[in-house]
Amino acid sequence: MTTHRSVLRRNERRQNRSKKTSRLHPNRPRLVISRSLKNFMAQIINDHEGKTLVAVSSKDKELQAALKKTVNKTEVSRLVGKTIAQKAKKAKVARVVLDRNGYPYHGRVKAFADAARKGGLEF
Repeated sequence: MTTHRSVLRRNERRQNRSKKTSRLHPNRPRLVISRSLKNFMAQIINDHEGKTLVAVSSKDKELQAALKKTVNKTEVSRLVGKTIAQKAKKAKVARVVLDRNGYPYHGRVKAFADAARKGGLEF
């Protein structure tokens, strides 16, 4: 199904608007969120070097046992948030800038952000 051009432009503007303040931050890497209908992905990117420092996805084999216990997609996002906070601690990343990638800050995105904060990430 083809989406109308104005809808595509609107979505692109929304994505870029959320990146305005998060890209190329001098002191902090960027925590990028991406979600689909089934999965939730997050990665911490250093824009100056163009490298991904930490990446977690609901498709990861490490999380499959814990994902079977989840009831809904919001719990999946919480689990991904908790996991990325743990991996970021191991990689010695404490402060990041949240790039919500144009998604509204509620529901799964908010659950992810709260879990990541509770795990020790600061943004």
